[in-house]
Amino acid sequence: MQKDIARMKELAAVLNEASRVYYQGSDEIMSNFEYDKLYDELCEIENRTGIILSGSPTTKVGYEVVSELPKERHGYDILSLDKTKDVSFLASWLGEHEGILSWKLDGLTVVLTYDNGMLQKAVTRGNGEIGEVITQNARTFVDFPITVPYKERFVIRGEAIIKYSDFEKINEKIEDETQKYKNPRNLCSGSVRQLDSSITAARCVHFLAYSLIDSPISFSTKKDQLEWISAQGFEVVQYSLSDMNNIEDNVKEFADAIADNDIPSDGLVLAYNDIAYGDSLGRTAKFPRHSIAFKWADETAETVLQRIEWSASRTGLINPIAVFDPVLLEGTTVSRASVHNISILKELKLGIGDRILVYKANMIIPQIAENITKSNNIVIPSECPVCGMSTSVNRDNNSETLVCGNKDCPAKHIKQFTHFVSRDAMNIEGLSEATIEKFITEQIIKERIDIYHLNRHEERIITLEGFGKRSYDNLIAAVNNSRKVRPENLIYSLGINGIGISNARMIMKHYDNDILAAAGADYEELIGISGIGSVLAKEWVDYMSDDHNMSFLKELLYEVDVIASDNTTGDNALDGITVVITGSLNMYKSRSVLKNAIESKGGRVTNSVTNDTDYLINNDVHSTSAKNRKATELGVKIISETDFIDLFFKEG
Repeated sequence: MQKDIARMKELAAVLNEASRVYYQGSDEIMSNFEYDKLYDELCEIENRTGIILSGSPTTKVGYEVVSELPKERHGYDILSLDKTKDVSFLASWLGEHEGILSWKLDGLTVVLTYDNGMLQKAVTRGNGEIGEVITQNARTFVDFPITVPYKERFVIRGEAIIKYSDFEKINEKIEDETQKYKNPRNLCSGSVRQLDSSITAARCVHFLAYSLIDSPISFSTKKDQLEWISAQGFEVVQYSLSDMNNIEDNVKEFADAIADNDIPSDGLVLAYNDIAYGDSLGRTAKFPRHSIAFKWADETAETVLQRIEWSASRTGLINPIAVFDPVLLEGTTVSRASVHNISILKELKLGIGDRILVYKANMIIPQIAENITKSNNIVIPSECPVCGMSTSVNRDNNSETLVCGNKDCPAKHIKQFTHFVSRDAMNIEGLSEATIEKFITEQIIKERIDIYHLNRHEERIITLEGFGKRSYDNLIAAVNNSRKVRPENLIYSLGINGIGISNARMIMKHYDNDILAAAGADYEELIGISGIGSVLAKEWVDYMSDDHNMSFLKELLYEVDVIASDNTTGDNALDGITVVITGSLNMYKSRSVLKNAIESKGGRVTNSVTNDTDYLINNDVHSTSAKNRKATELGVKIISETDFIDLFFKEG
């Protein structure tokens, strides 16, 4: 069944892309004969399995706009779970019984009703008794079964989630920092509850099932139930069988997988595998007794607050950052944590020299848990730390933020500068964000092109704090080294929304490294390039249509020598190959270095294992990590770094 589902996903993706190209009037990517053959194969699998996934070209889901979401009573108690942070308690909770351990998903709970093999209704958890009806929105979830083989009525519960990778892509397209979404859960909640289902469709919402609420079929174990749910076409939450002897090891395995987990989670859930036994335990007023949630016990460390740095951004927000004595948390040393805004700063009553407790939220993001001293002596700056103009405090939704209202504040351009000099762009070593900020404040540079004229300011630079003649000479050498640049790196340095190294390389390859020819490309030309869709094509054309941008590009081309990329001068051994890299490396210094090597030979590197992935590089090929399991499920070849190099990077 899983192979059938994987094949359906693969066929739908190919057929939908062929239709998109055809109806946009571009060159066909397959003949009608080929299209019909694949379409018939998809129909055969759908008819044989009784499963039709959302997005299938055999059935198109129309979008709907409503004035408000109707409310509905569930008829079932959709309860939350009791919680613990003690692993040893999980063992005693299980006793002699077997359990199912799974991710505690951090999204929005949704209850689905199917009848006669079709989705009839989707309702959010709401307050546990009454939820909002989102049926039309649920039909737009990614790879979601709108028809299933089982024809009797059943009710299923699961979580709507937005993956971290999709969350980051959505945020990257939002220029205004204040408008970026805070986390995948908030974005998912808003996306699922949209009045316009086309907006939900654009947000890449996934659904992971984890329990059957009502069904004529009786299951003896939770494992059997999950396997049946999977056979209906649902993606089920990752789980492992556990008992009192291996529960601690299983919890550790989940903890080790957090770094590579693309699905938002805020803990684990442990349920009795024996369904009848779990149900026999009943419930409290608030919680069922058949399951319990495990929340990560946040590792905290006590340290001393040294100062608050005020970080001005290109949106005008000036954010407080706590700098404290370095401490070890979750295996890494941390010395900084964002305080987010003035309201939180005041709530914590922070002061210089205060003893504070810090931790990593969900084992990832440094945060201040508690201020022990509470001296409350931080002074809110009245002037912008970059331009010196007056600041003001904005009050919105009971939250206070500090802002600089100067539209010409150089800080609003710092991120543009740091991107320009970054390793994958012009690669100018020695120009850190702090140095750029200092040069802007001293009015040594105003535009990015001024970086190539730093030699005009030698006397001023060598007198700056932290600089001297040697530092200046090293910086000038780095600037001059950057004058030889590959075309894709130069394009990436421009900061065009959505255009990364891979996209830039595709465009440059299409135009034989002629940057000005590519700059003059129109929308129709660009969408004809493999990998460049309508959104990226529009961003490219909009950028190149701006006179200021074109003027800068021409000035930059005057200052540098563009050298041909490896992938256009002979070796395209990885042309058309898609690779995912995970785990530690032995031969390459970092994943970024290996990624560049792969892309130099025409390959493509992505973050997630999908049907499009050709190889997963993992030196631990027998690992049970999430990516290895996904690769095995989809039939993607898992290969060690050494074997991959032998296959593609060695001659003969």
